[in-house]
Amino acid sequence: MGFGDLKTPAGLKVLNEFLADKSYVEGFVPSQADIAVFDALSGTPSADLCHALRWYNHIKSYQKEKGSLPGVKKPLSQYGPAGVEDTTAAAPAVADEDDDDIDLFGSDEEEDEQTKKIKEERLAAYNAKKAKKPALIAKSSILLDVKPWDDETDMAKLEECVRTIQLDGLVWGQSKLLPVGYGIKKLQIACVVEDDKVGTDQLEELITAFEDYVQSMDVAAFNKI
Repeated sequence: MGFGDLKTPAGLKVLNEFLADKSYVEGFVPSQADIAVFDALSGTPSADLCHALRWYNHIKSYQKEKGSLPGVKKPLSQYGPAGVEDTTAAAPAVADEDDDDIDLFGSDEEEDEQTKKIKEERLAAYNAKKAKKPALIAKSSILLDVKPWDDETDMAKLEECVRTIQLDGLVWGQSKLLPVGYGIKKLQIACVVEDDKVGTDQLEELITAFEDYVQSMDVAAFNKI
């Protein structure tokens, strides 16, 4: 398993294809698996690697709390598609800015069997808590206006990038192109979100991250369901 060399375009392409139908490297919530792969990258993926860029921007927002994410970091060769060997060069050791943070899942020091058992129990409890759903889930229907830079922007690619954003509690709906003026069209796209999991500020941050295509995003309509 692996992604090849994540510091090269070829390795980033493998990562992009791997994330085409996944929100995270492992499971359904951010974990130490995502941090391990994120830390191995040498920079932000290019805009044409929309799946990798969407994932990168999402995991980047967890950097201040990365020490508290579930799981235990493993070698890069333990992640990614089967049949691909990890060849990423190890990055120089850097002091962790979050040394003062509380690590609920232990440190990177050598673990004895008892420590491993405690971690497994905590991880199981965390996953069980995430799996529980409230009896009544508050949802909202949102209509977004996504504006391009000019009339030469590839609107099909813009919509493709927007739809690569996959979050727990987010479902994309129908879309259409509406004229703005001077030959420019905007993408109007509907979505349904769970209020406790997804907000408009989060959507705006993720959508405008595709800066090669997106100039701005506005909320055209917002209705509670």
